[in-house]
Amino acid sequence: MKRFLLFLSLVLCAQALASDPAADATAKFLAGLPVRGTALESHSTDSGWATHATDLDRAWERLEKQQLSKIRAWAPQSLSPSYEDAGPMFYMFSGPDFLYANAFFPNASTYILCGIEPVGPVPDIDKIPRAILPSALANLRRSLDSVLSWSFFITKNMKIDLRQMQLSGTLPVLYVFLARAGCTIDSVTPVALDRSGNFVPEGKGTTPGVRIVFIGPNGREQTLYYFTSDLADWAGKANPGFGKFCEQQGDGVTLLKAASYLMHSNNFSQVRGFLLAHSKLILQDDSGIPFRFLDPQKWDIRLYGRYHGPINRFKEYPQPDLARADADSKPALLEFSFGYQWQPSRSSLMVATRK
Repeated sequence: MKRFLLFLSLVLCAQALASDPAADATAKFLAGLPVRGTALESHSTDSGWATHATDLDRAWERLEKQQLSKIRAWAPQSLSPSYEDAGPMFYMFSGPDFLYANAFFPNASTYILCGIEPVGPVPDIDKIPRAILPSALANLRRSLDSVLSWSFFITKNMKIDLRQMQLSGTLPVLYVFLARAGCTIDSVTPVALDRSGNFVPEGKGTTPGVRIVFIGPNGREQTLYYFTSDLADWAGKANPGFGKFCEQQGDGVTLLKAASYLMHSNNFSQVRGFLLAHSKLILQDDSGIPFRFLDPQKWDIRLYGRYHGPINRFKEYPQPDLARADADSKPALLEFSFGYQWQPSRSSLMVATRK
């Protein structure tokens, strides 16, 4: 009886949060998009929000021209047929980077993002004093600076930016990316996983997360999960919930970008092994799974751009075998930046398709 009542309470909670117009209005407000006809319309008359909207409009116009439009032109042909795949999409070490997950794989039914950054509370604009709101929005813009300028988040900066008092955690950033991608949020539900990867009431599990159900520009319902979880082997052994959850999703496509070369270490062998076993396609830069693990008997590999080796911050992770393959194949330059080598002329990526 207790288990039934718990299940019933979870169902009722989900129903209460479903089709939540406040969440979608909040996302558009944080993204600097019009909120006319919503409960937040009066807030959008403040000069602080007008500045926020103008700054984000300018940033997105530049991003659209330099990055997103070029990715949308490149991805359908370069990632086919996985580009059309409606299965799950895995993005480990992502932080709240739904922006590039959606740009490369807009047709995924389920986006599974994971990072060490906290989820944070569901944003509520009405609870932020209007005198403080301009500074809260400015802090939000600052947390977006690196991904909008260089295509990746700087983890140590994110730790500081996401601790602000008013708009904390990854949720405000996810809201901005969803709204700017043309998505309409249907519901936002804090979730948690137990050690077996099953959903339990918020606060009862070992892995906190959030589930966002949204309608994409294509009119289909899609789901975004973000979980806070350390993916090191020792952490996965102590708290296997996230790994178990991913195993339950079946095979999917994988994105790895600016992943700090963590899977070059044996300390991250479990997540590396999972992705190699459960990915139909892996799109990554050189900081993801080392080239030597992509057995040509099991993977068709295509290289794009120019491999110049790691930046100085990660100079201990060169890949001579990748350099030789790059020199032999002489791939065309990328028109957009990807990963730590943020200039397009120096960016490289690989697409590995499982045979």
